[in-house]
Amino acid sequence: MMRRNSLTAALVITCLFLASCSSSDSAPAATGVEQPKEDLSQGNISNPAVSEEKLQTAGAACMSGLQITGRPVRVVTTVAPITNLVGLIAGDIGPIVQGIVPEGTNSHTFEPPPSSVATLENADIIFVNGMKLEDPTLELAKTNAPKAVICELGTSSLAESDWIYDFSFPKEGGKPNPHLWTNPPNVLPYLSTIRNVLVNADPANIDKYDENYVLVSRLVMNLDEAMKVATATIPANDRNLLTYHDAYAYFARHFGYEVIGAIQPQSFEEPSPSDIAALIDQVKSKKVKAVFGSEVFPSTVLEQIGKETGVRYIDVLRDDDLPGEPGDAEHSWAGLMKFDYITMVEALGGDASALKAVNVKISTTDKANYPQ
Repeated sequence: MMRRNSLTAALVITCLFLASCSSSDSAPAATGVEQPKEDLSQGNISNPAVSEEKLQTAGAACMSGLQITGRPVRVVTTVAPITNLVGLIAGDIGPIVQGIVPEGTNSHTFEPPPSSVATLENADIIFVNGMKLEDPTLELAKTNAPKAVICELGTSSLAESDWIYDFSFPKEGGKPNPHLWTNPPNVLPYLSTIRNVLVNADPANIDKYDENYVLVSRLVMNLDEAMKVATATIPANDRNLLTYHDAYAYFARHFGYEVIGAIQPQSFEEPSPSDIAALIDQVKSKKVKAVFGSEVFPSTVLEQIGKETGVRYIDVLRDDDLPGEPGDAEHSWAGLMKFDYITMVEALGGDASALKAVNVKISTTDKANYPQ
C-alpha cells in the first residue's frame, strides 16, 4: 500500500454512491485528512463534509483533537452498532474502545448512570450518533469531558436537508429520525469519519487504519449490493413495512420500501386505539405480507394487528442490539443488518440467497467493550 506522506492533503471526490450526498450541494470541502484510495471503488470513498453549516460545524468538531502520544487512545462510544464500527476500524492497533449504552436498552431514553462519568472524563474521543438520539449521554459528555473530541457521526455525515421526519419523529417535535446505520450507504461516511478521527489522534498508524477501513467499507458495500439483489425478488407492491419502531426510514428510501407505520409513536408509549384501527385498515388495504416486531421490545399491539388481519407477526427484528455474543462475527453491525435484511426479505416473499452468501467475518478484530 502506498504511504501517504501528508495528513493535510485535501480530498475532493464526487459522491456517486452515497444517498447522503445532497443533490443541491456544491463540491465537498476538504476533510483535512487524506482518504485511502487503494483497492476501493469510487463509491467506497466518501467525504462527509458538504456545504451545510450544521454538518460542517459537526465535522470540524470531529477533527478538533490533538495527537495522543505515549499511551493508547481512549475512545468512548454509545450504541452497539457504532461501537462495532469504531472497534473494527481500531482493530488491534491500540485504541481502547468502551461502549456506554447497554445492548437491549432504549437508546432514545437511556440515562447514563453515575458510573459513566468516570468513563467519559477519561476519554480522548467520544463517538455518538447525534441527530438527537442520545441527548442525555451527549449532555453528560459535554459537562464532564470538556477536553475530549465529541464526534457526532450522524450529524457530521448527512446534510440536514436529507434528514427524515416521520410517524415517530415528526418535524414539529424537533428530532429527526436518527437511524442512519440501518442503511448501508449512510454507514460509509461514519467509517470515513471514524478513520479520520483516529488517524488525527494516532497518525503513526495511518496505514493500519486504512487497511481496516478498506475491509469494513467493502463489507458495507457487499451488503448493500446483496440487499439490492434480494429486494428485486420482492414485487414492488409487497415492499411494505409495519414495524415495532421507526428505525428503517433511510433504509426504505434507499431500497424502495414503504414504511406504512411504526407502533412506537413520538412519546414512545403505546399508540392510541384510533391509531391501531388506522393501522389495521392500512394493513388490509395494502395487503401487507408481514408485520415486524422486536425480540428486545415485544409489542402486544403488533401481535394484535397480526391476529386481526391474519398477517404473519414476526417478532425478531432489532435495530441496535447485536446478534450473538461479543467476540462472535455475527455480533457486529454487519451481522445485525444481515439478520434483519434476511428476515424482512423472506417474510415479504423474496429470495434472500444473495444476503445469505455475504460473509460478515473479516480479518480485522473488534476488541471493543460492550456493556450488557
